[in-house]
Amino acid sequence: MSEKGMFGVSGSGDTSGFGGLVNSTVITGSTQRPFGAYFDQVADDLERAYPLFSDAIEKVIVDRGELTLFVKRDRLFEVAKILRDELRFEMCVGVNGVHYPNESGRELHAIYSLLSITRNQRIRLEVSVSDQDPHIPSLVEVWAGTNWHERETYDMFGIIFDNHPGLTRIMMPDDWPGHPQRKDYPLGGIDIEYKGATVPAPSERRSYR
Repeated sequence: MSEKGMFGVSGSGDTSGFGGLVNSTVITGSTQRPFGAYFDQVADDLERAYPLFSDAIEKVIVDRGELTLFVKRDRLFEVAKILRDELRFEMCVGVNGVHYPNESGRELHAIYSLLSITRNQRIRLEVSVSDQDPHIPSLVEVWAGTNWHERETYDMFGIIFDNHPGLTRIMMPDDWPGHPQRKDYPLGGIDIEYKGATVPAPSERRSYR
C-alpha cells in the first residue's frame, strides 16, 4: 500500500518539497528471537515476573535499535507496575501520541518511553485504541512524571487517560475544538497575496489521504 504525493499533489506545481514522494506502509509482525543486545534479558525477566505475559503482549518489535512491547490496553497498568517494581524501570521519559487513520479500530497509539537507571536500559511500550473508544488507563500512579505528558497527548490527539488526576488541556484553550495533531484535523489558514498572485490557505491546497 502506498500514498503518492504527501499532500495529495499530482503532476507539477508542488512547492512543498515532497513532490514525487512515495510513502510505503509496511505492516510489521513480531520480531523473532534472538532480539539482540539486552532485549532478550528484558523479555525473559518480564515473562518470569508476569505470568500473563503471553496474553498481555500482542507483539514485540525490535527496530532501529529499540525494543517496543505492544501491550493490550486492559493489561497496561499491570505491565507498567511489573516493569517498575520488578525490572527497575524507574522512569517514564515521555508519552507520545500517533494517529494512523487507516488502521481501522487501532487509529490512536500511545507510546511510553521507559528508562531503567539501575540497569541502564531503555524500552518502549505501545498501546493502540479505536478513535471511537479512545480510553487508556492512566499511568500517573505508576510514574508520576507522566501527568503532563498524558495531558499533552490528550490535548493533541484526544486519547482519554482514565483515572488521570486532572485530565485537562495543557496547551490549547479549554474550549478549543478538536485535537490539532490528528491527521484529520483541518489545517486552516488564510489566502496570502504574493507579487500579484494568491496562494491558497493550507486547508485548501493540501490533502492527507
